[in-house]
Amino acid sequence: MIKKMNRIKIYSILLFSFVLCMSCSGNTSKQDNGTKQQQAEIKANEKVIIVYVTSWSQTIPDANYMTHINYAFGHVKETFDGIRIDNEERLKQIVELKKDRPSLKILLSIGGWGSGRFSEMAADPVNRKKFAGDCLRIIKAFDLDGIDIDWEYPTSSMAKISSSPDDTDHFTLLMKDIRESIGKDKLLTLASASSAGYINFKAINPFIDFVNIMAYDMASAPLHHSPLYASDKCGGNTSDDAVRKHHEAGVPLNKLVLGMPFYGRGGMGGIPDFIDYKDIEKLSGYIPKWDEKAQAPYLADSTGIFVCGYDTPRSLAVKCNYIIEKGLLGAMYWDYDGDNETGDLRKAVYETIIY
Repeated sequence: MIKKMNRIKIYSILLFSFVLCMSCSGNTSKQDNGTKQQQAEIKANEKVIIVYVTSWSQTIPDANYMTHINYAFGHVKETFDGIRIDNEERLKQIVELKKDRPSLKILLSIGGWGSGRFSEMAADPVNRKKFAGDCLRIIKAFDLDGIDIDWEYPTSSMAKISSSPDDTDHFTLLMKDIRESIGKDKLLTLASASSAGYINFKAINPFIDFVNIMAYDMASAPLHHSPLYASDKCGGNTSDDAVRKHHEAGVPLNKLVLGMPFYGRGGMGGIPDFIDYKDIEKLSGYIPKWDEKAQAPYLADSTGIFVCGYDTPRSLAVKCNYIIEKGLLGAMYWDYDGDNETGDLRKAVYETIIY
């Protein structure tokens, strides 16, 4: 009888242990699934902050407020088969920032307004391949993370550069050649006009990591040059329009980066046509206004006339919340040196996008 009771106890203990083990296994599985889901959500919520840093500025950017730097600029060489970099020593200085912030990505932006020879280079298969090969050489030589192409714009000579009706097709071939040259582990990005014109985005989509929308210079005073939404103080385009047009043109939302200006557009009432935010703050005799429909600020003169459109920490925060709500990849701004000494603009972008 005692032996029988002992056997029953042993069986009970074993059964309890088995049930407990299965329960723990189930909980562990649920925890693992929960952890994976959290990790997926974190990854999905990762945003980028792309900052253009110029060759002509002497300011050293605070890398804590950005994820990527686009160094402006490189150019197509006079021989149409390679790259010339403005102020190489400054580029090396910027790359040094990675020592203290290894996660920082630095790209060379090639082009800019008035930077030509793209059309001739891209039209010639031999020169195009050589240019793509030089992109890889530059990446290795300066320890860069990728290339940003800022051709303004294929098929257009507005910037007084050469162009051809075939530029759009050649641009696609150029991006393909660069991708093949630099490999899949390096970044390939581009700056795009707010109109989403000039480029076949569906064709280049397999080769690029993301698109920086230049959602500024869409008008000048007495109109906003970078409004989020339309109002009676806007021209024919807005930041929201720019995002929609790029998405309709074939760019996934999670490959779109919304550009924002750290400068204003005046040209009226004694204000320069282009003026940095840090200098706008120093102006006197003007009245700050807020356009509720456009979600954008502007300056008015004493008679109420719109004389300068620009962005402030408030409007940048609104745009960054828009980025989050729309599921865009992140924010970009031109340029770092336009901010004030206390960094009010860059802090507004960072604190809204990252937190």
